[in-house]
Amino acid sequence: MSGFPTTRRSALLAARSADAAERSRGYGAIVSTYWRPAYTYVRLHWKQPEEDARDLVQGFFAHAWEKGFFERYDPVRARFRTWLRVCLDGFVSNARQAAAREKRGGGVSPLSLDFAAAEADLASRLPGPGFAGSPAADPETLFEREWVRTFLEDGLAALREACEASGRTIHWRLFHRYDVEEHPAGEEPSYAGLAAEFGVPVTQVTNHLHWARREYRRLVLERLRELTLDEREFRAEARRLLGRNE
Repeated sequence: MSGFPTTRRSALLAARSADAAERSRGYGAIVSTYWRPAYTYVRLHWKQPEEDARDLVQGFFAHAWEKGFFERYDPVRARFRTWLRVCLDGFVSNARQAAAREKRGGGVSPLSLDFAAAEADLASRLPGPGFAGSPAADPETLFEREWVRTFLEDGLAALREACEASGRTIHWRLFHRYDVEEHPAGEEPSYAGLAAEFGVPVTQVTNHLHWARREYRRLVLERLRELTLDEREFRAEARRLLGRNE
């Protein structure tokens, strides 16, 4: 698969490191990517109230750190996201059975996670109080759907930041207008329409969109490289994430 980034070190390998700083780096990268899918999954699949879901997600990642969950992952047996979901299921099941709602951590500081934003996003996507009207999904499909959302949304945030830092604001605005915003059927903007709207030549619209799409793909794959353990897993997850037939 040509053009794939190789610069980021695997967070999963870092999580196994004997060096405390490296292990902490790997753990942080895993948490930053997976806490939102985990929170949504606990809210919807396990039907937990907001406060309980927060405690369970905090407790799960603290417990994973204490017990070395990430160190035991084997890519031959399952995808990392599948394996993490199974671990999460076990943790939530045990916590419920024991009526254990207390925050865990054994001295680990609470994670700085924006649960309020995650809850607001979830509420905007699902109908009904308590999400009672939300469509059912099997556990793996639900968790995978949120995993995909997280990677793609993080990629958009990284692209916007990169564009702003490099003086390519118009690249971001064109990309967001054409590729991200939702348009009613038949009302998608044309390149000529975008050129008139932004006051640039059509050739510039073409070039800017090409750059932004390529950079977006690079940023998403760079993040994915960090969150996979080996090349086989990386390629398989890249095909799932970006729909590439390679």
